[in-house]
Amino acid sequence: MTFIYSIGIYLFHLLIWIAAVFGGKAKKWAEGRKGLFEKIREEVDSTKKHTWFHFASLGEFEQGRSVLEKYKKLFPDRLILITFFSPSGYETRKNFSLADHVFYLPADSAFNAKRFIDLINPEIVFFTKYDFWYFYFRELKQREIPLFMVSSIFRADQVFFKWYGGIFRKMLSCVTHFFVQNQESVVLLRSIGFNNVTLSGDTRFDRVVEIAKTVRELPVISYFATGNRVLVAGSTWPQDLERLLTFHQVFPDWKIIIAPHDITPQNIKYACDVFSSGILFSDLSDYMHKRHLESENQKKRNIDMDLAYQDTDTEADLIPEHKSPVLIVDNIGMLSSLYGYGDIAYIGGGFGAGIHNTLEAAAYGMPVIFGPNFQKFQEAKDLIQARAAFFITNGRELISVVEELMDYQVRIEAGNRAVGYVQQQAGATDRILDYIEEHIL
Repeated sequence: MTFIYSIGIYLFHLLIWIAAVFGGKAKKWAEGRKGLFEKIREEVDSTKKHTWFHFASLGEFEQGRSVLEKYKKLFPDRLILITFFSPSGYETRKNFSLADHVFYLPADSAFNAKRFIDLINPEIVFFTKYDFWYFYFRELKQREIPLFMVSSIFRADQVFFKWYGGIFRKMLSCVTHFFVQNQESVVLLRSIGFNNVTLSGDTRFDRVVEIAKTVRELPVISYFATGNRVLVAGSTWPQDLERLLTFHQVFPDWKIIIAPHDITPQNIKYACDVFSSGILFSDLSDYMHKRHLESENQKKRNIDMDLAYQDTDTEADLIPEHKSPVLIVDNIGMLSSLYGYGDIAYIGGGFGAGIHNTLEAAAYGMPVIFGPNFQKFQEAKDLIQARAAFFITNGRELISVVEELMDYQVRIEAGNRAVGYVQQQAGATDRILDYIEEHIL
């Protein structure tokens, strides 16, 4: 089975290298691994112990970030090393302030695992959710280095619980302790002999609560949204835009902020084609900056000419009202703050492989709407049951839900239920670190 696994990993990476010829994320993935071991050897002092946090992508980073931050707060002198599998995580967080080192994870092989762990010298390791790599896990177990799975979630249809999943169950046997999101995961792990499991909950709740407390002020968004009813559409895909266009046609007085999941030039162009009256965030930002400079220069000229000047205008007053009702966000890193400017949230992905993060919006006390592919996400099902979220299958249903939420009281009550659910579920980070302190450190 190990041989078959190795062949599978080899073919998987070969396909990525082939895809890299055509650019995109695959190219970044491949280029990021060129000379990787030499880079690690140059930057890491192998004589010093490191705490290793691994995340598959940006989403898993945000999920496990609260654990990393509290760990660093408790143990400020410990060196933090972060690895990512995908470019979405590495490119966005390669300069993360709490990390001493950030790298791509080398391909999973017996040779690479031994070489990598020799170089980074980990004393404790955290993997988030469900990123499992056989040779890395085996090497950690052989060296008796504690390995913890954070916010893991298991389903009965996963390979671990199949008759042919022997090598994958071997991976699980290398884990020191599982911190899982729900009771189903506890039951499944125990059904195959793993009792080293704690129902800690999902660390994403802790993260989104913190985000909502420390929301960034976004002047461009504030200018666009203030005084209007606003729908914030986060992590959208082309299929979502079709439904949002229906919304726009029926409710033209609502402002829409669209943040595509993947801001490639093609996706941004598609969004602009669908919403021909839309404006890009970058264009509006540049325009506001230009007008602000013009205003400052005028003030200076008035002072130089010894003219009286009363600064009674706000920046919004200095800029003519922009007519576009649709703002298309063409940069990354601001979605969580965008929700603070909305009345209703629409979460993308539900008409594709699955919805994206609903909790960031819920933490702001917003009703949440998404497409039908949400069954793999417990929080989405919980929010629906709490009448804080609504799923739709077409544009007409979106209109129907929004018409219901037009009632201010209905909208506020749904939002209160959303934030109440998030706050009730918080606390996983403390439970995880309490266990680590008591049993390991």
